[in-house]
Amino acid sequence: MTYCVGMRLNAGLIFMSDTRTNAGMDNISTVKKMHTWEVPGERSIVIMTAGNLATTQSVISLLDERSKAPEDRNPSILEAPSMFQIAREVGSTLREVIQSNDPSGPKAEATFGASMIVGGQIAGSGPRLFLVYPAGNFIEASDDTPFFQIGEAKYGKPILVRAHDQEMSFEDALKLLFVSFDSTIKSNLSVGLPLDYVTYEADSMRITHQERIEADDPYFQMVSNGWGEALKLAFDQLPPFSFDRDSDASS
Repeated sequence: MTYCVGMRLNAGLIFMSDTRTNAGMDNISTVKKMHTWEVPGERSIVIMTAGNLATTQSVISLLDERSKAPEDRNPSILEAPSMFQIAREVGSTLREVIQSNDPSGPKAEATFGASMIVGGQIAGSGPRLFLVYPAGNFIEASDDTPFFQIGEAKYGKPILVRAHDQEMSFEDALKLLFVSFDSTIKSNLSVGLPLDYVTYEADSMRITHQERIEADDPYFQMVSNGWGEALKLAFDQLPPFSFDRDSDASS
């Protein structure tokens, strides 16, 4: 299982992914799920992956190969004219890999399924963020849907829904994502540290910050402990439940 989040802010884009992969509880390892490409001053692209590891690694390898030698750039995400076209190419490559693994129908496609978050910017247009489904189709983030999650999304979503703000800084957005990931890690053993994050400042055409957060990172530990204590305090401050609350209200 995996947990990845891509988020739109007025300041730009921010991405975070865990690194745990498992084929059973006794076979757990660390795998990079966030991948970046850049042409300085011209484009910056981030892709995060979730799902069947063989599928996602094949897709990333194909995209990477097509971005290297000029004779292999057909098609290439480093030459696509827009982020929309990049999302189309990622979706097409994902569908190609899934179908090549086993063309025997929807059940097989589900076995080799994967989803991806694609974001970035090409000079001449604004930052854009997409969610690519296993079928190769995709949707784009908007003011109504400012963030995407893939993998184990349910545990970390409530904090994002309640606290996300387009105006927030990268620093506050990272704090919010740390809380979301901490909630997920505590609820599902198949999601775990280290965490990778990338921030992209709008119109910079370069990755602004990129870092791996290890399990012993002091700030992450402070957020994890502080959030747990804050939840307990907030719970204690709620008014007590009463079995006679209807009669209490009428009086």
